[in-house]
Amino acid sequence: MYFIHTFSAIESGVLVAMAIDRVMAIWNPLRYGTILTNGVVCKTGILILSRAACVVFPVPFLIKRLPFYHSNILSHSFCLHQDVMRLACASTRINSLYGLIAVIFTKGSDSLSILFSYVIILRTVMTIASGEGRLKALNTCVSHICAVLIFYVPLIGVSIMHRFGKHLSPLTHALMANAYLLVPPVLNPIVYTVKTKEIRRKIIQIFVRTKITAEG
Repeated sequence: MYFIHTFSAIESGVLVAMAIDRVMAIWNPLRYGTILTNGVVCKTGILILSRAACVVFPVPFLIKRLPFYHSNILSHSFCLHQDVMRLACASTRINSLYGLIAVIFTKGSDSLSILFSYVIILRTVMTIASGEGRLKALNTCVSHICAVLIFYVPLIGVSIMHRFGKHLSPLTHALMANAYLLVPPVLNPIVYTVKTKEIRRKIIQIFVRTKITAEG
């Protein structure tokens, strides 16, 4: 449970860092290399990791203090805080409150930061005179927008189901939770492969080389 929530918070932080990267690339491209240096990138990565590890750290201990006397069958094939908390035989008010604070501090603030970043991007793009230039600038953000949707849509779906979908079948809960866990890592490589010329070129070279070898 700890690592699933920690990696989820890390992914959310990485999406924010990518949004800031796109802002700098479009808003001030001439200073991109001097602002986003290797040192800044490393510090950003450490900050993202530290925030996720520290925010999620109390969650297993808050769960551990709860008694579990009845059913120990989860709705999902893995442990989520809200799913484990549902099985407790005592008040879970503290767990719910801390879970809400953790979500607001991580994914809530991250989603607002990404939204604010795209407001800046759109305002900057609107100042570009040529339509081709605007399209080229926006095209650099397509992969990131897809990654954000792939991450947040299943996350929101799971959260809504836990709050309002208690009457739904266990299979629906399990499928939605598995989509939340598996869809982002499965689709992200495809998204970046399609949009990144260097990756596409390398993949084509591998297949061409394999075909030539097979024919030979």
